[in-house]
Amino acid sequence: MSVIDSLEKRRSIYALNKDIPVSKDEVVEKIQAVTTLVPDAFNMKSARVVVLFDEAHDRLWDGIYDVFEGKVPRAKIDSFKAGKGTVLFFYDEDVVKGLQEKFATYASNFPVWANQANGMLQINVWTVLRELGIGASLQHYNPVIDEFVKKEFDVPSSYKLLAEMPFGGIVEDAKEKEVEDISLRVRVVE
Repeated sequence: MSVIDSLEKRRSIYALNKDIPVSKDEVVEKIQAVTTLVPDAFNMKSARVVVLFDEAHDRLWDGIYDVFEGKVPRAKIDSFKAGKGTVLFFYDEDVVKGLQEKFATYASNFPVWANQANGMLQINVWTVLRELGIGASLQHYNPVIDEFVKKEFDVPSSYKLLAEMPFGGIVEDAKEKEVEDISLRVRVVE
């Protein structure tokens, strides 16, 4: 399968269940491989990933509902909780600060570069999950849930939460994607 084929299959899947077509170990192995392979500026290796399965995954989504004090509809939270797990994406602020001190000329760029690297990690994890036959979507309940996540899952205080990716078996595929006029977003200059 080509990279383009894989990216075309990668879609936001919201109808999930707890039945995935591969083992949890295989999911973790693929996430570890992607985390190793995704590049980042100055080889800083700032990305951090926490993979939650089963009860831990359920505690996350119940906790998110509680932190938002019911302001997010329970049905929406339960659609994410219906999945098998969640990937939490962070970057380590201590790593970024260390490089800011070491390379002061580029200090303001390191948080930007850490975010860029994490975005690459997110799309690659999402794509590899889809290659495994697993559906996922990318959510952003941070920073509201940051303290809850750190306390509940013993996450170091230096980790900055960037996104949550619930995943699971695919109950229903995404709807057909609308075709866009790509020339509005990609410009060629010769």
